[in-house]
Amino acid sequence: MRPQALILGGCLALLFLSACAAGSVDSHYAAQAGPAQQFLLGVWHGLIAPVTLLVELIDKFVPKFLPWKVHMYETEGTGVFYDAGFYLGLAGGGPIVITRWPRRK
Repeated sequence: MRPQALILGGCLALLFLSACAAGSVDSHYAAQAGPAQQFLLGVWHGLIAPVTLLVELIDKFVPKFLPWKVHMYETEGTGVFYDAGFYLGLAGGGPIVITRWPRRK
């Protein structure tokens, strides 16, 4: 693949990953929904936690560089369903990416 396509794909992936990050309005409303939505939101936030951490570090060391604020954990996601989903996503995110990553021969 061409390097430009990889860079563009990476930027688009980051944009899609940050669409429902903790701290956004959509995430706030989803966290106030039922148990199934809270669980799935927790799984999603756990899966994107490494990207969220990177965004938080950039925001901490280079203030006002990014136009949005993102948090690692949804403050409105109070409950056992969100917590269980978050930890499941956090534990399962790394192995999923590593085992699915294409290897060159």
